[in-house]
Formats: sequence, C-alpha cells, structure tokens
Amino acid sequence: MGFCRQGILVFAALTALSVPAAFAGSDAAPSFDCAKASSPDEKAICADPELAAIDVLITAAFKDFKPAYGGDKKAIGRALLADRKQCGAERACIAAAESSALQTYGYAPSWVAAYTEGMIGHKAMTFAAAASKAVDQPMPKTLGQCALTHIAALTTRLGEDPLESADPSAGSLVRFSNDGIQVSYDRDYGLANSQAGDPVVVCLITIPRDCPAGDERGRVYYGVDLNLRGSWVLPDSQHMCGGA
Repeated sequence: MGFCRQGILVFAALTALSVPAAFAGSDAAPSFDCAKASSPDEKAICADPELAAIDVLITAAFKDFKPAYGGDKKAIGRALLADRKQCGAERACIAAAESSALQTYGYAPSWVAAYTEGMIGHKAMTFAAAASKAVDQPMPKTLGQCALTHIAALTTRLGEDPLESADPSAGSLVRFSNDGIQVSYDRDYGLANSQAGDPVVVCLITIPRDCPAGDERGRVYYGVDLNLRGSWVLPDSQHMCGGA
C-alpha cells in the first residue's frame, strides 16, 4: 500500500479549494437535521458543504457495510462516530475521521481522500510553523493529531538497503527518531529525496476500526519533509489489520 505526494504547498492549496467543490456543490446538506445540530462537529459539518457531502456518503455506505471479522456493526459505527466527536469543530480532523469511516465501510471516493489530504497538509504546515524543530514528539494517537519528529533512516521495505540506491520494486520504509515507522510495497517518491535528520511532521489520518480483536496495524499517517516539502501517505505496517 502506498501513495505518492509531492509539492505539498501547491497540492494542498489546489485540493482543499477546488477538488471537493466539483463533487459536492455549494448547497450540500448532511444526513442529519442541521436545525437540531448541537455538538461542535455537527455544526462544523453543517457549515461546510464538502464535509456535509461526505457525511451523506457515510450514511449510505453504512447501510451495506458488513464487518469483515465478525465484529458488531453498530459498535464499529459508534467507534467511528467517537473518532469524529473528539475532533470538536476542527475541519481537518473531521475530514480525516469521515474519510476513515468511508474506508472502513468500503467506499472511499478519490475526491474524499484528496480533500482530506489537502486539509491535513495545510494543518501540518501550520503545525510546523509553531513547533520547535529541535524536539521530537510521540507519534499521534488520535485522528487529525500531528507531531514533529525527524527521519532516522530511509530503507527498502524490509530494511535491507538504503532507499536512495535501491531498486524501486524493493519498496520503501521510513523510521523516525520517535520510533514511528511508515512502510510501502512501492517506492514512494515523496520520500525519495529525503535524508536522515530531516524534520518531519506526521499526522494520523486513518484508524482501522473493522479489525480482529487486539490487531491495531494499519494506521495511516500523512507525512511531510519540512526541508524539501515532499509529502506522502503511508501505513505503519506492511499489512493492514487482519492481514498476514
């Protein structure tokens, strides 16, 4: 699994402003009654046509969703809703929670992923501007949360060779100085020119909720190299939860 992103500043600006509008429209309404919206996340969704359009997709996708590992459908739905509730009114976080829900339900349109990455990319750069680049922070634990760390090593997927000189088919793995990792079966060109020591912001954008008990693999993070502005979206393991 792997996604390549470069030129984060241009990408984030164009994505956040133009891609969703082509799909959502300015009069999109969510699946719930905005006149009765009471929580910060609900009010934020009602005020944002893209988030509102995604909410409608989530409601429709949930109807046909069947848990893959025998879990309780309603419990999974509640966990995903809790992910969104913890965002408060923060739109980037809500976008990540909504995108994560759609991925869990097996329906994730490309524009939703692009919109989410644009929103999170903008948040990552804002976060970087206020963070000390000398201090590592732990890997994010909640959706939409960002942390600053540094690249400790860049290798192939199995950690055998330096990424810079390796065959592209050998995949990619980045280790951070806060002990976090991201990995891909493909060569990730957002990482290709990064170097050990580069400061990086990583933001958690997906938490799998339809998983076997105790299997927490497959969390997906958005990363951006603050020196080169190359960006990437990769999971924390070679296999998603329930995989080999």
